[in-house]
Amino acid sequence: MARDYAARCPRSPGRNAWMVATLIILAAQGVVAQKVRVEEELEAYPTESVDLRCEFVDGGSLTKLTQVSWIWEPVDGQRDNIAVYHPTYGQSFPNVAFRDRVIFLQNNLRIPSIRIKDLRMSDAGRYTCEYATYPSGNEQGTTTLIMLAKPKNSAKAVTVQAGSKSVMVAHCEAADGKPAATIKWLASVGGNHSTSSTNGPDGTVTVRSEYRLVPTAEDNGREVTCLVDQKTQDRPWTEVLKLSVEYPPTVTIDGYDHNWYVGRSDAVLFCHATANPEPTTITWTTASGSLPDTVVVEQNKLTVRKVDDAVNTTFTCEVKNKHGASRKTLTTFVIEEKREPVQEQQTGALVGGVLGTIIFIGIIIGIVFLIRKYQQDTEGPPKHKPPPPVKAGSSTEMLNKPSEPPTATETVPLSPGEVYYEPTGGEPVTMLDEDATDALNGGAPPVLNKDGSDGHHGNDSSNHGPSSGNIPRGESFVSTPMYV
Repeated sequence: MARDYAARCPRSPGRNAWMVATLIILAAQGVVAQKVRVEEELEAYPTESVDLRCEFVDGGSLTKLTQVSWIWEPVDGQRDNIAVYHPTYGQSFPNVAFRDRVIFLQNNLRIPSIRIKDLRMSDAGRYTCEYATYPSGNEQGTTTLIMLAKPKNSAKAVTVQAGSKSVMVAHCEAADGKPAATIKWLASVGGNHSTSSTNGPDGTVTVRSEYRLVPTAEDNGREVTCLVDQKTQDRPWTEVLKLSVEYPPTVTIDGYDHNWYVGRSDAVLFCHATANPEPTTITWTTASGSLPDTVVVEQNKLTVRKVDDAVNTTFTCEVKNKHGASRKTLTTFVIEEKREPVQEQQTGALVGGVLGTIIFIGIIIGIVFLIRKYQQDTEGPPKHKPPPPVKAGSSTEMLNKPSEPPTATETVPLSPGEVYYEPTGGEPVTMLDEDATDALNGGAPPVLNKDGSDGHHGNDSSNHGPSSGNIPRGESFVSTPMYV
């Protein structure tokens, strides 16, 4: 029946809004009711100290405080009281593990902050400051303490023997860190790495990484680098390791110059070996077994005091270390006479010298050509030449025929000081005044004709001196003075 009533009377939108408002008010009351002020999270290191702050804020209410307790809840464990304060009965520290390491910073029920000394990794967990109050009941606030630990980092190369299987050649470890560290490798050799971690009883983590490859003799002495990164470190920790790969000797013989002639003294052979570890023995023998009497051996050096047919043989050098032995052979040939070394022509140097000389001469010639051209451009006559003088009808009349150039026999009167250029490129001629003309005549007055004229007025063209057309190229002339 009730179900039928609910079906007949559905909830109104207004009623739903009222219920939502009620929930919001209750939530707000819960927020306001949070009267214990603490820090949400703290980080600390072993052997250090940490202060857990707590304060009761009642906002002017009439709440009565009875006592306050600090309750510790480990990461894996049960809650336990570690410190209690009562305004009448004083302080109490019921947990033995914290008894000598926890103190109240002040005897104040409203500010019961505590300090934990000589921290341990196992102290990590949740710490709750809980008040017993009247009439509202218990009030509390919780702080999470995170313990951090710097890892103990180490790295080492492992001595291995060259082979065909992948083996560990180096390992790197970050021990007892919190949080767990990250290990990386930097290497120029072709290898790979594997990483594993182990949790400690106190919450720390040990991370271990191994670097593996198929070792060869060429890998000996090469470098790999371990990098450890962790929250408590300012920068990644690095360690450079040199690989140690052991292998049997590799032998070579040198010193033979193919010029062992009869009677030569102090011919030398050297036996070189690369090995890890260093060779323990070096032995010289010949094809016949024993060495000739003229041969002296000093460690890896074989010296022939005097070459003869006895050293026309095959020498063998054998080198040993703890991983095995290797040998190398060399056959020497004794000749009758000394073979003079042939000096190779320095063709490349010769060609280079010739080319260099040619280039140098070409540069000098180019510089001289440019200098001479520059001098010709600066010292030569002007490029523009004015028109030559032409003959006028009278002493005061100028020929006005711009479209018809003057002929070679025509002249144009020029003012004193003007320059005339030959049309054919002759030397420039300067027009002189009367005083200059008298000077040219030795200071004598002009010569008069029989009729009393001075020879400058008249229509006789012969009185004007030689025409410009009859003046040889390159010669200058002085025009006859004209009177106006």
